Amino acid sequence: MKRVFIVHKWGGTPSSDWYPWLKKELEAKGYSVEVPSMPDTDNPKIDAWVGFLKEKVGNPDKDTYLVGHSIGCQTILRYLEKIDTKVSSVVLVAGWVNLTPETFKEEGAEDIAKPWLETPLDWDKIKANCGKFLSLFSDDDKCVPVSDAEIFKEKLGGEIIIQKGKGHYTEEDDITEIPVVLEFFEKL
Repeated sequence: MKRVFIVHKWGGTPSSDWYPWLKKELEAKGYSVEVPSMPDTDNPKIDAWVGFLKEKVGNPDKDTYLVGHSIGCQTILRYLEKIDTKVSSVVLVAGWVNLTPETFKEEGAEDIAKPWLETPLDWDKIKANCGKFLSLFSDDDKCVPVSDAEIFKEKLGGEIIIQKGKGHYTEEDDITEIPVVLEFFEKL
């Protein structure tokens, strides 16, 4: 059974943004899809989120697919560092290794983001544990600098798509569907 795990954003829930749409679409194509409610969503911590994802996935294999949004991408990357099995594919929507100053306008945001920003990633191990990557960025994301697309291209390879006017791919940006993600799964 092909299993998909969608890891939501910081402050997100399984029913926010585009996650319910993608879940429904992929289930219609025969995938088993889970959008876990990540722990302490307003104060995400690396160990808690990665450990929770590891528990949810159980034994990853060639029929395991991961989709992340924002800090969910960070979670997936850090999860891939910790396993010794290759998953099929990973989709990273508004993934980041840097954040814009705009992100830190909310009180406490800098303290929450700091460990995620300062804890290095083992890009070689991450890349070795995934067959295929798709990374999506928007040219007007207020949180993620579009220049991070170059880092993802260099470190992970795979397909990089920079879309126009999608913001941070949230409901606030009027994004409740991301057809290009569905197209990626249809091509697999």
